Amino acid sequence: MVTFDTQDARTIANWWAERLGGEVITDMDGWFSMVTAPGLPVMLGFQKIDDPTPGKNRLHLDLSRSADTDRDAVIAEWVNAGATHLGRRGEEGFEWDTLADPDGNQFCIADPEPEDEAA
Repeated sequence: MVTFDTQDARTIANWWAERLGGEVITDMDGWFSMVTAPGLPVMLGFQKIDDPTPGKNRLHLDLSRSADTDRDAVIAEWVNAGATHLGRRGEEGFEWDTLADPDGNQFCIADPEPEDEAA
């Protein structure tokens, strides 16, 4: 499990579950929630704390979009759901977009790997 510190475990867990097509499988009275989703190799945990660590998170999720989806449409979908688009990054042949969830946790959505496109 990968666990995020947050001031609102229930809300941010529900947001991630909806975005990933998963479900909240544990909700311990709003102080700890767990999310599972199809294709997600680990569960996501959200733990309520009084004082989140300021600044950029040191750990972030790297997600990939499938080769049959439009990059701009995928990013727009996440932004419309409450994410903040922080920018496009990368090098020739491999690019990704960095976003932040409504709680400020950064994550990336990468272009498909070249071998993924051929599959």
